[in-house]
Amino acid sequence: MTAQPNAPSAQENALPPLTPVEGLHAGIAGLGMCVPDRILTNEDLTKIVDTTDEWITKRTGIRERRLTDPDTATSDLATRAAERALADAGIAAADLDLVLCATATGDYLWPATACIIQNKIGATHAAAFDLSAACSGFCYGMATAAGFIQSGAMRRILVIGADTLSKQINWEDRGTCILFGDGAGAAVLTPCAADEGVLSSVLGSDGSEVESVWMPAGGTRTPLNEAEIALKHNTIHMKGREVYEFVMKVIPDVIEDALRRACLRTEDVNLLVLHQANLRIIEGVGKRLKISEDRLFVNVDRYGNTSAASIPIALTEAAQQGRLKRGDVVVTVGFGAGLTWAANVIRWNRDEAGR
Repeated sequence: MTAQPNAPSAQENALPPLTPVEGLHAGIAGLGMCVPDRILTNEDLTKIVDTTDEWITKRTGIRERRLTDPDTATSDLATRAAERALADAGIAAADLDLVLCATATGDYLWPATACIIQNKIGATHAAAFDLSAACSGFCYGMATAAGFIQSGAMRRILVIGADTLSKQINWEDRGTCILFGDGAGAAVLTPCAADEGVLSSVLGSDGSEVESVWMPAGGTRTPLNEAEIALKHNTIHMKGREVYEFVMKVIPDVIEDALRRACLRTEDVNLLVLHQANLRIIEGVGKRLKISEDRLFVNVDRYGNTSAASIPIALTEAAQQGRLKRGDVVVTVGFGAGLTWAANVIRWNRDEAGR
């Protein structure tokens, strides 16, 4: 294998020592998002499956979602979101140390979609890998990136959440096809002061509930064949009631635990950004923790469940709407297949103008 002419020298690409940097946290320097142009409304779905707008809205709060066309892959949306986040941060892709993509719907089984994005944006000096934690993926990615930065190993990390679950939907199953949409969101993380940025993270999983949300075939356990495809085992299968009950039981405690680790309480939270899976879940968790509706972010009505993209899309829109101010305590919470869950407590380190 010959070296590429423009490959950086070892000295140019040298990293700081792998020792924790006292008084250093990871803060969000830039945000970006990308959703497809095509809108599928609840009324449109009534022509595809036996359902009604009222039934969908009452049970989920979703009114419409965005879908990709057949030629658009997850990396296409992720690349646009990444470029917008980098522009927002004022950072060149070539200065990134790492591209981390949280996705359950990569362009290929392998290699990592993050490698495709790295090439597309020109992040020539960056490492790249994917993280698979389904709808919890972006929060897992934030915790991972924060650890790299706090250790002193890296300085500029692009964390992306991107999924195109519409390509894995059984459009005959009204229990799942009404829920999901496509999208991508991205955040650029850089060092910040110790009293700002990611203050704490709590991650968890319960592998005994793998079959609560899953795609039964397509991996090495059950490779795809004609029989599996005929059974729709290459599409999403979900036990909706069980997942709802799990979330309502586990997530409030996870949020309180994350806040305790940051020496904060629920009354200190300025904005709670839950995974946008279901309006009833968002409102239910808010009530359980006595967090008022004005401190809950909601856009599930317009995008549906975009999996790992849900939270970075929500953060981007919250920033654009002026709902994030320097010093605000923001809690992001993901939950989903695995079953997995994750929460990040963030003290916002940007002013209203951005940087």
